[in-house]
Amino acid sequence: MQTLWQDVRYGLRMLAKNPGFTTIAVLTLALGIGANTAIFGVVNAVLLRPLPFEESDRLVDIWHTPPQASFPGIPTFTVSPANFLDWRARSQGFEGMAAYGFGRYTLTGTGHPEAVQMCAATNGFLFHFAGQAVTRPHIFSRRRLARPRSRSNFGL
Repeated sequence: MQTLWQDVRYGLRMLAKNPGFTTIAVLTLALGIGANTAIFGVVNAVLLRPLPFEESDRLVDIWHTPPQASFPGIPTFTVSPANFLDWRARSQGFEGMAAYGFGRYTLTGTGHPEAVQMCAATNGFLFHFAGQAVTRPHIFSRRRLARPRSRSNFGL
């Protein structure tokens, strides 16, 4: 134990003797620890933490894989509406099925038209899985989504 304390005192004396090296070493350690913490925070939020839905492990994503001879270099297609309707009507392995797609749309009304990013979805998309039912189209604005709401009162 005595040799450990001698080594610690020697290390501290050497660090005090070279303040430039000490500063660079401390900053490098701080940067490395901060970067690891930030990366783990993102990985934890995106990959490790389960989705905030009941039985989220039962959600799957389905897509169409085209024949590579006809479509070289295109690994997947989005599912066409006709295929989706067929799959939903004939599916026995899924409790429910919904389709969605992202796009850029022009919102018009009063004032100037505005281009917005939106997600178009079939009835039952995500709300079916989250325990909500949507009976009419609805627009969720950032301001509206930022307000806390209970699961049973989403303001639909």
